[in-house]
Amino acid sequence: MTDPTPLTSLSSALADVVARAAPSIVSVHSHRSRATGFVWKSGLIVTADEALADEGEVEIGLPDGSTVAATIAGRDHTTDIALLRADANIAPVKLTTTVPPLGALSVVVATSRDAPSAALGMVSLSGKSWRSLRGGDIDARIELDVRLHPAQQGGLALDASGEAFGMAVLGPRRVLVIPAATIERVAAQLETRGRIARGYLGLGLQPVRLDDGIGAMVMNVDKTGPAAAAGIRQGDVIVAVNDQKLSGVRALSRMLGPASVGAVLDVAVRRGGEPVSFKVTVAERPEA
Repeated sequence: MTDPTPLTSLSSALADVVARAAPSIVSVHSHRSRATGFVWKSGLIVTADEALADEGEVEIGLPDGSTVAATIAGRDHTTDIALLRADANIAPVKLTTTVPPLGALSVVVATSRDAPSAALGMVSLSGKSWRSLRGGDIDARIELDVRLHPAQQGGLALDASGEAFGMAVLGPRRVLVIPAATIERVAAQLETRGRIARGYLGLGLQPVRLDDGIGAMVMNVDKTGPAAAAGIRQGDVIVAVNDQKLSGVRALSRMLGPASVGAVLDVAVRRGGEPVSFKVTVAERPEA
């Protein structure tokens, strides 16, 4: 028998990494959609929210080829994390919050056509925390130079030692990894509450150009919301929050993350050209 070459040793090591992770990987079937998920806790499966249909039944394909029904425990479109409940006796994955360095090898273990699949790539970007376009706080910016099919969304991203550092999802023109720290934080809230708390002012806003910058005109006011309680009216123009000039409506929306609930904002307004200020206590966004 010939001695193993460096390439055959690498090949065997990668195959071993995939074989250890595959038993915790499932396929997720929803209305006209196929994706991948992994067992986060006993009876709880994490998958990519973007790949989950908005309505209809959800079914889980298990590694042994059988299927079980699943229910949605909660979903957060801002971080692309959905949590499913299913009666599946599968060992959970152990996630690591260690962020892999730039250039590290990564294997994405997923499903394709309801069968286990794997893809090898490299960490092409490894950076600091960031906020998604939908306002979700992501604990690290991780991108992979790897090609994935839509059905592989929700697969586990593993480092060369087999440690699972996140969930692979399809971003604009690139594969992103939702890191383990974000998954642990969001999935825990989805398990207990079924949703992620978001800040709420009770305002419908439209950006307007001012002589000295940008403002947000109040187009409508929820009469039962916190802004109405503070005295803000339709037609007011918000120009600053907490003494910081407003850079746009989206910037104001980004301030209303989970940590903002209960905070008191000093909102500077122009009413009929005159400056007025209000203290608004951020409420939790209603489910409806």
